[in-house]
Amino acid sequence: MSGHANPLRGEAAIRITGELRTLRPSFTALVAAEEELGPLFALVERAGNGELRLAEIAALFWHCLESRGGLTREAVGEAILANGLTASTKPLRALLSAILQGRL
Repeated sequence: MSGHANPLRGEAAIRITGELRTLRPSFTALVAAEEELGPLFALVERAGNGELRLAEIAALFWHCLESRGGLTREAVGEAILANGLTASTKPLRALLSAILQGRL
């Protein structure tokens, strides 16, 4: 079901190596992201202040990928650059919103 993001579940999509991939902020994914990046509230705060680093965005996306299907973490970072930070902000906002507000 990769690439078919359901915004009602807090999901978003990002194009990686030419294919749309679903980002799903599941409990397991967010716990893994928090283990690596620190408290999620601090991550959201840094994002709100414009202080989120590219590596943090890539890490959050990596952990939230519904299916990695042969991808490397580097490919996720390269996709963020290839898509541009402006385009990558849309899925980032969706994930951060899901973290703060939960799912509908």
